[in-house]
Amino acid sequence: MNDAAPSASERQARTAARMRPDLEIIAEMVEPGSRVLDVGCGDGALLDFLVHNRQVVGRGIELSQKGVNASVSQGLSVIQGNADTDLKDYPDRAFEYVILSQTLQATHDPREVLEHLVRIGRYAIVSFPNFAHWRARLHLLLTGRMPVTEALPEPWYETPNIHLCTICDFVALCRRCGIAIERLLVLDADGRPRAIERLGWANLLGEQALFLLRRDGSHPG
Repeated sequence: MNDAAPSASERQARTAARMRPDLEIIAEMVEPGSRVLDVGCGDGALLDFLVHNRQVVGRGIELSQKGVNASVSQGLSVIQGNADTDLKDYPDRAFEYVILSQTLQATHDPREVLEHLVRIGRYAIVSFPNFAHWRARLHLLLTGRMPVTEALPEPWYETPNIHLCTICDFVALCRRCGIAIERLLVLDADGRPRAIERLGWANLLGEQALFLLRRDGSHPG
């Protein structure tokens, strides 16, 4: 049995293997050496990748104790916390990037959470399932019941998603909050990007949405 510690390249390969495709895209948006806060970091897969492959100074918040334990066991700086209540305690511009992946729709006050993200970080990276995807629309039209899809796999009575929205809804919220959209990507259910330029088509064909955001300097907030 070989008990030697894994090499840097072996660790990178193992970390990458744990990453969802959408998390790989998020990682590519982050500049090496940045300060990063991953909100709802789960088991720390993205944060681990960023720390060891992008050399970021990474911190994480995770609601579940299981996720915190998994992250801390990897040597990551992760605390137990709630996006709805704990983001207010972070000072302005404490990080270059604040990441909220597949979590916004599970928060109680998405608007307040979003405003904290762009306050705390120079940039915010946000992803969520798009409720206006054509499969969700068709399911609701044909069955009259809440859709169950690859991106929304749980029935309505078991889902953690309490504030589902569409890409167009989210764009409208950003405009209302004075948040500038630097980049929008639409992803399929497996997290692979799709090249769609027009917002209407993105809203119809994207199963997931991924936004790079910043506070609009012209906005009084």
